[in-house]
Amino acid sequence: MNIIASKSALTGRITVPGSKSHTIRALLLATLAEGTSHIKNPLPSADCLSTAAAVPLIGSEIDLNLSTEGEPGTEWIVRGAGKNLHLPDDVVNVGDSGSLLYFLTPIAACFEGTSVFTGDASIRKRPVLHVVDALNQLGAKSFVTRPGSNGCPLVINGSIRKGGIVRTPGEVSSQYISGLMMAGILTENPVKIELSNPKETPYLTMTQKWLQKVGIKCQVSEDFKHIETSPCKSFKGFDVTIPSDWEGVAFPLIAALISDSKITIENVDSSGTQGDDAIVSILQSIGGNIVWDKEKETLTVCGGKLSKDGIGRLSTENCPKGELHVNISGFPDAVCALSAIACFTEGTTVIEDAAVCRRKETDRLKVLKIELSRLGADVEEKEDSLVIHGHSPVLKDGSKNPEFILHGAVCESYDDHRMAMSLSCMGLGLAEGEKIIINDAECCAVSFPHFYDVMNTINANFTKEV
Repeated sequence: MNIIASKSALTGRITVPGSKSHTIRALLLATLAEGTSHIKNPLPSADCLSTAAAVPLIGSEIDLNLSTEGEPGTEWIVRGAGKNLHLPDDVVNVGDSGSLLYFLTPIAACFEGTSVFTGDASIRKRPVLHVVDALNQLGAKSFVTRPGSNGCPLVINGSIRKGGIVRTPGEVSSQYISGLMMAGILTENPVKIELSNPKETPYLTMTQKWLQKVGIKCQVSEDFKHIETSPCKSFKGFDVTIPSDWEGVAFPLIAALISDSKITIENVDSSGTQGDDAIVSILQSIGGNIVWDKEKETLTVCGGKLSKDGIGRLSTENCPKGELHVNISGFPDAVCALSAIACFTEGTTVIEDAAVCRRKETDRLKVLKIELSRLGADVEEKEDSLVIHGHSPVLKDGSKNPEFILHGAVCESYDDHRMAMSLSCMGLGLAEGEKIIINDAECCAVSFPHFYDVMNTINANFTKEV
């Protein structure tokens, strides 16, 4: 499916689906628990549904409360495997979910026998040798099936059941660290993780809070370089409501700021467990008119002519040395949204410490350079950063800025959900008559099902190319 995006003004209220990160953790821990868990407001995305399909292979039962049309319901019921948890019954196909791959492999490695993990073409390009090394340090005998490859299929022999110490950089991804933290529930002795270069640390905090929520003892040092999970013979199922996904909030947020829009985003997670909420203060620092009511859990966003000053010009001029510098290592999934809005911001934006972004669904630094340049943006790609020299569509007095030259084009999504959503949002801020066509845009279902339909309820006017 190809999507056409063009100038539009958003209005109304929107609710973003539940958090993918929270939903997957909830499904995995509910599977490890004794008894029944109720998960409300889960994200029915492709990654979460892949998780729901995988965890029964290790002993749980999942009821998605499907509608007559086959749509997952708003409350999922998990009957935990508990003491009957076992080696996967079959090859585990994680689909396109890196989270599931990195979380579940350490859990499966707690059992004697052989487990096999694979996924779609994208997953088979995602690095796994760091997982192989970590598991083998703890006593497993894991390997990839293709000599010279750093991707699935991944085979795990032996077991990490004894626990112990694992030393690993932690810079490739936080997800396998979270997997090791959860695996520590099942081991005979604590799992102690020594990280030399921890990244995406808010997600490690999220995992720690989840473990503590279900009664597991988990210690994380202030610098995130020392983590320890203590074994637990059993813990009970739980009831939980999944908060909204900040990674999804980013897209209507930037769309409203680059257009003559006023929207309210509801059910916003104010718990501080998602590092991506940093995007609010970043956008406010460049002039974004955003009001976050943490009691009501809403974001009110005004852009363009509907902003407080009636102009809505975004600029880095009030940032230190006149440039916006964002260390993205703690919330790398925001790189696409931040890069997109940087193209509409007067001044230079530097997205730093971003090497982890090369190891997502695609090499996001590389493809952002390609696609944003295709739209007329001035982008520099460096080894671990992007530098974007942007221009606001308007000058300080609200008149048209002659240096703003972004234009429409046909763009590729690279089957990357965040690329597809970012590019489509950019179309709303272009000049009248310009349009962006995003090829293979249906990939947004990975994290935001029905994204285009939901955005159209607030007047995005996305259309399908026929």
